[in-house]
Amino acid sequence: MDKQGKTHFGDTVPNEYRDVARPVDIKVTATPPAELRRATEIAAREKARAAAADRAAKPAVSSASASAAPPPPSIAKRPANAPTEVTDCATWRRLYLESLDCFGPFRTARGATREQAFEFCTPVTEPPQRCGRNAQ
Repeated sequence: MDKQGKTHFGDTVPNEYRDVARPVDIKVTATPPAELRRATEIAAREKARAAAADRAAKPAVSSASASAAPPPPSIAKRPANAPTEVTDCATWRRLYLESLDCFGPFRTARGATREQAFEFCTPVTEPPQRCGRNAQ
């Protein structure tokens, strides 16, 4: 304790406090594996219960409006990355088709693309001429 009554912790002790300082055993504790596993199981059950309650609370959606609804947000964009000049033709075509599939649900009746599509989809241009037309 210093002159103001505050306790300090550190690796070194100032000379004026050497006779009153005492070592403190600080152990780094980790969550035991069994407790961590139990907490993970509880969290998974709670998440499943919340998802079931959410599904039960939502009204049924007709098939016509379900097809017009955009896909739910995902962790990563589709496709995950865009091709570069060194991307081979088969990969470029695959990425292009994946991009088209992703943007599809975001198209309006007039052919426009909803702005939110760019949060979920990576735009990929058609493969270059060196890849030929529609070769698969």
